[in-house]
Amino acid sequence: MLGEGTKVAPVFMQGGKEYVGLMELHGDVSKEDVEEAFRFFTGPIFQVPPVRAAVARRPRVREVYFFELLEMDGRYVLFRLGCSAGTYVRKICHDVGEYLGVGAHMEELRRTRAGPFEEKSSITLLQLYEAAKLYKDSGDETMIKEVVMPVEKCLTLVPKVYILDTAVDAICHGADLMAAGISMLDSDVEKNGIVAIMTLKNELVALGRAAMNSQEMLSASEGLAVDVERVVMQKSTYPPVWKGGLQRVH
Repeated sequence: MLGEGTKVAPVFMQGGKEYVGLMELHGDVSKEDVEEAFRFFTGPIFQVPPVRAAVARRPRVREVYFFELLEMDGRYVLFRLGCSAGTYVRKICHDVGEYLGVGAHMEELRRTRAGPFEEKSSITLLQLYEAAKLYKDSGDETMIKEVVMPVEKCLTLVPKVYILDTAVDAICHGADLMAAGISMLDSDVEKNGIVAIMTLKNELVALGRAAMNSQEMLSASEGLAVDVERVVMQKSTYPPVWKGGLQRVH
């Protein structure tokens, strides 16, 4: 992430992840038993982070969206797993081994998706270097626009609240979003959940925590709608609005 785009990092990091991994069982187990174990570990699970972890080792709930057996060769199990942020896949492999009664460990792991970004859309460092060098040397933006995406791409899966143009600059100056400033919104906004505040041109203004759910926002004509936490758009990108009305712009 670059510049002001780094402000969305905490939200982006909370997005779901997808992995392809290789697990080695410590004993012989049938394919049917492995598939049954994968079904058992699908859905909400309790997990204690492994000893070598960057977080406190206390029980917490994580969500496994899917856990698929791709291929099995003896004691080696190739799998695909989708999960919520903060899930330790190596711990799941260990727990699967315990569940099967033979033990297991994770041999290899490859992340294939993070939030809205898939592995197939990734680029190499050489491609990034070439794009940056072309832009620096000649001002040609062709390649850099292909490898550096708008910050809004990070928030594809985040619920959005779209605001009137007259409310944008107030938000950029630190004001919270009131219900009167909303033009439209996604249907999956949850109270106390993180939302992206957007212009009607689909530009990111700020991130905040919803004070109402979707239905309440749609029906409200006044009151706090979103408690703004991180402003991303620069001030004065949109014309300011005074208490007496819209400032005259020539």
